[in-house]
Amino acid sequence: MEVKSTLRVIDASTLSAEEGVTDGQTIKRIVGHAAVPTDRVRIGLATYTAGAYEQLHWHPIEAYYFVVSGHATVRDFEGKEYPVGPGSSIYAPAGIAGAHEWEVKESLQLLSVRATTEPDRKPQFTVDKKTKRSYIDLEELAKRGALSFKSHY
Repeated sequence: MEVKSTLRVIDASTLSAEEGVTDGQTIKRIVGHAAVPTDRVRIGLATYTAGAYEQLHWHPIEAYYFVVSGHATVRDFEGKEYPVGPGSSIYAPAGIAGAHEWEVKESLQLLSVRATTEPDRKPQFTVDKKTKRSYIDLEELAKRGALSFKSHY
């Protein structure tokens, strides 16, 4: 019997950075996309410029972040602040209770892990801090491939 290795070694320095969902953010898609498909996870290297701010938002999937470099303040749905820096881990469960925002103090680089590769589960919903209402622009839904959803039945 012959077994062929499926191991992949990916040099992030060779990957192209794409525009992120917020001003001052770029993302290098590592695995979980067309060039390197996976079964269950999507991993990217997100970079934020100093001063970048990502509004309070939530995802319909779990999100995990590992801070590679830089510093930021992360705020939760209730407004509690968490200073983060190299070595910090941030886990955001699916849904509005896992909502978070980023205020980047010093150029920030994160390993970003999502619990799915399904396009219709990747959107990011902004939360109005005053009313607590969630929303997403139609253009963003289209960009994320979430204009229609698979049946759950």
